[in-house]
Amino acid sequence: MMWLENARMILPDRVLECGALHIADGVITEIREGGAPTQALDAQGMTLFPGLVDLHGDMIERELEPRPGTRFDHDLALLELDKRLASSGVTTAFASMSFADGLGLRSDSRALEIIQTLVDRRKVLLVDHRIHARYEVSNVDAQPQILALMEQGHLDLISLMDHTPGQGQYRDMETYVNYLAKWLGRNADHVRELAQERMNTDSGHVWSVGAELGKIACTRGIAVASHDDDTPEKVRLVQGMGATISEFPVTLEAAQEACRLGMQVFMGAPNALRGTSHSGNISALDALEAGVLHGLAADYSPMTMLQAAWRIASEQRRTWSEAAALVSTTPAKAAGLHDRGRLEVGLRADLVLVEAGHRPRVRLTLAGGRVIFHDGTLSEVKQPAGFF
Repeated sequence: MMWLENARMILPDRVLECGALHIADGVITEIREGGAPTQALDAQGMTLFPGLVDLHGDMIERELEPRPGTRFDHDLALLELDKRLASSGVTTAFASMSFADGLGLRSDSRALEIIQTLVDRRKVLLVDHRIHARYEVSNVDAQPQILALMEQGHLDLISLMDHTPGQGQYRDMETYVNYLAKWLGRNADHVRELAQERMNTDSGHVWSVGAELGKIACTRGIAVASHDDDTPEKVRLVQGMGATISEFPVTLEAAQEACRLGMQVFMGAPNALRGTSHSGNISALDALEAGVLHGLAADYSPMTMLQAAWRIASEQRRTWSEAAALVSTTPAKAAGLHDRGRLEVGLRADLVLVEAGHRPRVRLTLAGGRVIFHDGTLSEVKQPAGFF
């Protein structure tokens, strides 16, 4: 049991400028204004956020292969990513595993190997890691593996993706070819050949397989997301397959349709922090101003989640509570995790203590009341014995 005091707390409906919070058995048991009734950890006026929940993180691929052809062991890459997530304030992370066409690390066998490593190492990891299967609808051969993951209870989220050139994120074939060739260090002609094969597949059949997976996921309580929606028609298609999340819509019209249908719209935190999409699609800030953005995901950069939320609140685009919800409350609810995502009595003590400044910095992260990151800053003043 412990108290934390002298913290600026971002509560779901307001900011408590100076408050204290009590933790027992990994759960928040009391929040009060003013100081703690007994000895407490001094937060030194820093800002207390709920732990960040990332629904879509592709970072494991770059940990495994920082340069094309240079690969490291799965367990080493996972341990290093785990530390990076904790130091970024992420307490729940959905590892996005690609069941795709075999380009680079994105293949069925690689995804299954990484998932098994994560399952085997889960008890020793700092962050609560979940599995997000990115299912490329043209890769119908992956259906048995996806179903097996569901049966084993290893799948927490599935997204239905269609990266066929000519629509979605890659509406221009050469943009698709050039991006993947550069990203993967592959020959452009080879990428173009594989892309053409994908374009020649029977779209009706592949989407019927995707629809079946979506239906089964829904019956098992697994959240379903669409991916890179570019038209209202595409949104309606995947929503009919059980999708309740629209992640990374590439046009305003698609995001608006998702909202109309009651879906939760997520975009990249890197997009929101930079103010623009790296691939020329809709800006997350423009979507926010249009009222069609509900949450942010790390995508390829966990450090951007807190930074983006802080920017949005500091620029008064949303209140502090609303900005924090973009990276905590909303993603937790969208994934069906109702025990976290808010500073609220009875919920998991997933907490992030942030020092304000030109660049806000995470100084302390707790997951389930356990310290998973501390950079030593709080030790500069006398603190209760036994906390660190």
